[in-house]
Amino acid sequence: MKRLLFLLIFLGLTPLSAIAANGIEAITIAGDGKSYSVTLQILAVMTVLTVLPSLLIMMTSFTRVIIVLSILRQAIGTPQTPSNQILLGLALFLTFFIMSPVFEKANNEALQPYLNDQIAADVAITKAIEPFRAFMLRQTRNDDLEMFARISGAEPMTEASEVPMSLLLPAFVTSELKTAFQIGFMIFIPFLIIDMVVASVLMSMGMMMLSPLIISLPFKLMLFVLVDGWALVMETLAASFFT
Repeated sequence: MKRLLFLLIFLGLTPLSAIAANGIEAITIAGDGKSYSVTLQILAVMTVLTVLPSLLIMMTSFTRVIIVLSILRQAIGTPQTPSNQILLGLALFLTFFIMSPVFEKANNEALQPYLNDQIAADVAITKAIEPFRAFMLRQTRNDDLEMFARISGAEPMTEASEVPMSLLLPAFVTSELKTAFQIGFMIFIPFLIIDMVVASVLMSMGMMMLSPLIISLPFKLMLFVLVDGWALVMETLAASFFT
């Protein structure tokens, strides 16, 4: 499965200048000697467009970033501000920043040599997936790996290279969800304290008909701005992947 996905990516990224004169042989895969036509290449490009969003979510830092930002928006008390488009854009560009060493390594060691006809497609696929494997292994908890290994009935593994992608991917996503909610919990606490203080003051004053959220929102916004909250959240998210 993993080889098929990366093969589709390399087929889609193959420059059109490599296509033969009449569009008959667009690319030849070394090893099996099979030639693929332009029609198959176009089909591969269209398939990549449907696969890339899943790869972005499942194999990068995007999951943790978008969940933390969504929890932060709920903690502040502005469920529509920033908008979903802004949060997605922010999470996307922060993901590119965090994953840039992985992308650069995959490009230098796999994609560029393959496009320059220096290595075969199967070698390029193996080299391209290694940076992502290393990244996901660093962020995956051993407990999650052991859980999915136990569920699948896999043999005991002693080396990281022995972990299959079919086991690593769900374990990585599970670990990302746990980490994201842990960070979100820590972010939520100060805003929750402000809500509790405001609600207690309003109750003691007998102003039960006034919503505490209306009063606490300006205080939460002021606190978030004074502590430079966005910079702190971005720094925490980025540092959580590099430590």
